[in-house]
Amino acid sequence: MTKYESVYPYPITVDMTDISAAGSVWVVIPYAGVISKLYSVINGAITIGDAAITVELAGVAVTGAGITIANVGSAAGTVDSSTPTALNTVTAGQAIEIISDGGSTDACRATFTVVIDQ
Repeated sequence: MTKYESVYPYPITVDMTDISAAGSVWVVIPYAGVISKLYSVINGAITIGDAAITVELAGVAVTGAGITIANVGSAAGTVDSSTPTALNTVTAGQAIEIISDGGSTDACRATFTVVIDQ
């Protein structure tokens, strides 16, 4: 085991400025592994509709990685998660894309945590 390897899942975080606007953010995974969990936490409330979040590797959707951030009951600190089930293997240096459909209203920043098992 090198000093960069871990026996624990290694989380990667990335911020999306506004989940209420259709768009995406990219983050590079620095080592090979399997995406085992995806978390989101929002910094405010959203309204009108839910924000649907998807994850892609090289333009292919990661199975089971979708998160619905519900507008009903949303508030700063609301956490949602998903557990990917397939098409979730990453190589060292590969970029992943986290995409919002922009289905909600009210500008709201979100932080996403991607857990990678080695």
